[in-house]
Amino acid sequence: MAGIEQKNTAEEPVKSTKVDISDATGTSNTGDLEDEKERTIAKAALSIAELVSLLDGPDNGKYVGILSKTREHATESAAPGADTDAPEQDVPLRSITAVAAHVQFIEEARTQVTNEMENMVMAGLTTLNQSLLASSLQTAYNLRVLPQLVQNLILDLSQAVEERIRSAFDLAKISKEALAKDTAASSPQSPPTYRSRVRTEPTNVTAPQFTATLWSRLEVMIEDMADCCIKVYTLEKVLKLKKDTVTQALFLDEAMKLLENKPSATFWTSLGRSLEKHARDAAKSSTFLQQTLSTGYPKLLRLFHEFFAKIAVHTDTVYGPTYQSPETVFVLRGLSNFESLYLSRSTNKFNEAVAQAFGGGARAPPGATEGINIARTVINELDSARFDPLLVRVVAKNASACINMLLSRVDGLTSQSIAVFKVVRDRSAVTMIGPTATPQQALNAQLASCLYQCWLKLDTLKIDHTETVFDALSPGIQNVYKAYEQIVDPLMTGIRRELSAIIVKLHRIDFGQDVDPMSGMGGSSFYMKDLVEKISFIKSEILQRYSIGEAGKAWVLSIVKFVIRSFVMHVSIARPLGESGKLRLTSDMAELEFSLSAFLVGNPQSKRGGDLEAVGDEYRILRAMRPLLFLDNSMLADPERTAGLPPLVVLHHILVRSPMPLPHNLHGWQEAEYVRWVGEHTEEEAWSLIEGGLSHWEKISESEGRDPTDAKEYIQLVHTVLRNAEKS
Repeated sequence: MAGIEQKNTAEEPVKSTKVDISDATGTSNTGDLEDEKERTIAKAALSIAELVSLLDGPDNGKYVGILSKTREHATESAAPGADTDAPEQDVPLRSITAVAAHVQFIEEARTQVTNEMENMVMAGLTTLNQSLLASSLQTAYNLRVLPQLVQNLILDLSQAVEERIRSAFDLAKISKEALAKDTAASSPQSPPTYRSRVRTEPTNVTAPQFTATLWSRLEVMIEDMADCCIKVYTLEKVLKLKKDTVTQALFLDEAMKLLENKPSATFWTSLGRSLEKHARDAAKSSTFLQQTLSTGYPKLLRLFHEFFAKIAVHTDTVYGPTYQSPETVFVLRGLSNFESLYLSRSTNKFNEAVAQAFGGGARAPPGATEGINIARTVINELDSARFDPLLVRVVAKNASACINMLLSRVDGLTSQSIAVFKVVRDRSAVTMIGPTATPQQALNAQLASCLYQCWLKLDTLKIDHTETVFDALSPGIQNVYKAYEQIVDPLMTGIRRELSAIIVKLHRIDFGQDVDPMSGMGGSSFYMKDLVEKISFIKSEILQRYSIGEAGKAWVLSIVKFVIRSFVMHVSIARPLGESGKLRLTSDMAELEFSLSAFLVGNPQSKRGGDLEAVGDEYRILRAMRPLLFLDNSMLADPERTAGLPPLVVLHHILVRSPMPLPHNLHGWQEAEYVRWVGEHTEEEAWSLIEGGLSHWEKISESEGRDPTDAKEYIQLVHTVLRNAEKS
């Protein structure tokens, strides 16, 4: 009886459970507050779980403590004097008639609560209602099925995503949908016709419909992936925050009893593997899918950008220019086969651009147009990939390899361009003999134009792309410019050397000799005629062959400045210098000014000269040199009279008028050597050279007993000019 009485004590919780369930049902039917319903269901779940554990007994190894306490209570209530040492026999509760009558009701209640819990879970995940989801998880915990529930949810969501991925890449379904749309659009009322499986691959006619259907299915796939991913993260977030109020057990820890990893990690792993598998299989089984998704890989990648953007609000994943979460990178690896095909096509475009540029060999070398085409190919490929931080880096590396290949072709790594390499460095490439440019000079002009235009376009990439991307390109771009400089620098050196050699010829003329008035001035000097002809040759035969835009204008300007500086410096040390010589030099200056004005004109057919004012200080020096020749000695030290002229030029002219030697005469230098020395040193060093030479001459004159009276005036002028120069 004691056992029977003890078993009857279980009726009370059964009755209370019955009331709880009816209350929950009544709450649902009458539309009471949802949170009250959720709490009621959770309480009912706890009661049902306790009853089930009692009914199942200790065989399943759970809740033995409850049964032990029940036994102790039964022993204490037994009749005094009973044999307590008798062996106990456990009687299953389900075998007791009074209890068995309620077992079916308990199981029905459990089924009802479980269904309610599952509905709450689905509703919570669908609406992302974390409060509802927390209540449903609490119910699952009370039913002692939380780990199984979470495991099944993650498995269902992962399988749903895999099914959507499989369906998106299923060419048979794509074909069926595309042909159905095509049939409906062409003849809506005609019955569907049989189509063989051979037509799953599109024809030229049906390819657009297949392509549109494929992208439409991929967009749906991305939406479903995002929905499932958000649900997984919402579930994990609730599991992290939710604890049981009694045991303080963290729900995530409970769920991890069956899971090998966090729900989000499990989902990402499943997603990445499914995507990789089905994408790889699709590429192998269908040429159409392979070509469409590899050619349109940027578009496919943009869909995944949308996927990352959608889930970013609900998850901790980031996919940006500077940082990419490991989960995002792992997923994109699933598209690696399409990415490889896309990059292969991109690299082929680079190689074709370079190959076409050098297709003509040394007889038809690449020029400005080819350089622009190569740069444009690089820029277009980078622009196509710039939206993705990972893709654009790979494309940038491939572009850098393309640039290096361009340089190798120019630099002679192939048999064809070895000849080009030798021609570029040939001496005939820098000679200025004329009257026409040499073939080597024409070849150099083409190569330099190609390299410069390519560099000019590529250098703009630093504005449009991130520092990381440009850093991958920067070494190659800099090497392109260095290769350009290796061609043009020797040419510019040769031009300066040739012009200097002509200007220095003015020292062969005796400007101190009086000219017969009856002979007339007769135009400019012979050296000036040579200089004018050479300047015209350089412009028409050399510089005109270079298509380098603003750099060409900078060349012209630098040549004009060099000619003026060199000419003025040589004129300032021309000795002896008489009145007729001054007039002759003035005529030469006018001729030079006219020639340089024509040299500055960009359009050869223009009848108007260039603006020499744009030359700057050098032009003002040339204009100021004329009146300097005719100033009285007393005016040579007046800064206002010599405005615009360097002090060194004034000092030279004072020494030319004086009996004192010029610096190059004192040191035994040729005129060209001295002018070159001045160009390589500072003004202060040149002043010191003159001052030192003046002191040396004074000492020698004093030791030789010469009369310094004739030189005294000039010595004072030199010291005055030096003082004014040091002050300014």
